[in-house]
Amino acid sequence: MTVTDPAPTAALAPAPARPWALLAELTHACPLHCGYCSNPLELTRRSRELTTEQWTEVMCQAGELGVVHTHLSGGEPLLRPDLEQIVTAAERAGIYTQLVTSGVGLDRARLSALAAAGLRSVQLSVQHADPSASDRIAGRRSFAEKERAAALVRAAGLPLGLNVVLHRENLDAIDAVIELGVSWGVDRIELANAQFYGWGLLNRAALLATRDQLTRARDAVERWRERLTPDGPELVWVVPDYFDGVAKPCMGGWGAVSLTVAPDGTVLPCPAAASLPDLDPPNVRDRSLAWIWDHSKAFTRYRGTDWMAQPCRSCSRRDEDFGGCRCQAFALTGDATRADPACSLSPDHGLIRALADDSSDGTGAIRRRAPSRPESTGSRRRSEA
Repeated sequence: MTVTDPAPTAALAPAPARPWALLAELTHACPLHCGYCSNPLELTRRSRELTTEQWTEVMCQAGELGVVHTHLSGGEPLLRPDLEQIVTAAERAGIYTQLVTSGVGLDRARLSALAAAGLRSVQLSVQHADPSASDRIAGRRSFAEKERAAALVRAAGLPLGLNVVLHRENLDAIDAVIELGVSWGVDRIELANAQFYGWGLLNRAALLATRDQLTRARDAVERWRERLTPDGPELVWVVPDYFDGVAKPCMGGWGAVSLTVAPDGTVLPCPAAASLPDLDPPNVRDRSLAWIWDHSKAFTRYRGTDWMAQPCRSCSRRDEDFGGCRCQAFALTGDATRADPACSLSPDHGLIRALADDSSDGTGAIRRRAPSRPESTGSRRRSEA
């Protein structure tokens, strides 16, 4: 993958410290059809995915740029037949690799090959502690495969995290979910209240929890934290910003710590930023990661605080929350420069309050991603030739 970087045409704000994290979205193909999926509604076709060689170059450039940790994600990264080669490329670049997976398709032989290639840890998604409820939320039978995958990862001695996206359909089962993680011997349980992007935004009316549900769930997490021993799993509670009135910093600050590379090579500061209309996102097929980080509009547009309007510009929290989420501001107001409506100080906070107050309704059918059909490496390469 040969790229030529132009010199910057205008003075830009100095780039921050080098990024340390990379979200590598290897594919949008997935055997599950979760209604909360944050992938874009326009999914990248398998024929447009980066090749093995291109992902190898991405990992090399990421390591040179300073990245030390990557989530190998999707979709379902196990659907990439070259996943082992990509792991090897990251390992050679000095990057710690974590596989983010549904567990579907993970068997002993595949896990052994991935571990031999340098895979360091696994994050496994679970939709519910009850098998039938988990299968229903996922859109297909998958709980039994997840359970087997967890056992395989533990037997292999790799660190194992459990990721549970929380919403109306599973928040009331949070005690059972934590019990499940403890029984599976996981090291970490990430209780991630749904963020409404992509398919999740499309299905927000059906997924948005109630205030009572969130209060009960938060109290349950605190009880478990008091109860678990130091050897028990770490519990991470991702704050539901629709209800708390406090905006969360976007990925640690826009273009501050992380890059996302989409399946087709598009590079963004966060996975949801593809929805913003004014970024002209660059692609690793055309530009190096270093040039993208330092000079591209996608990374400089909302970096720092100079872009801010009021009330963010004069807010004492501007260097802590950076005005909140640009993608959420755009989704709710149509203007990515406005204060995140999740913030109680935002003039648009009423939009969030109205949604939260209406969450007791929960109407609306879940619209799901279409099933994916795996392609062979040969067919994918022929289609790109």
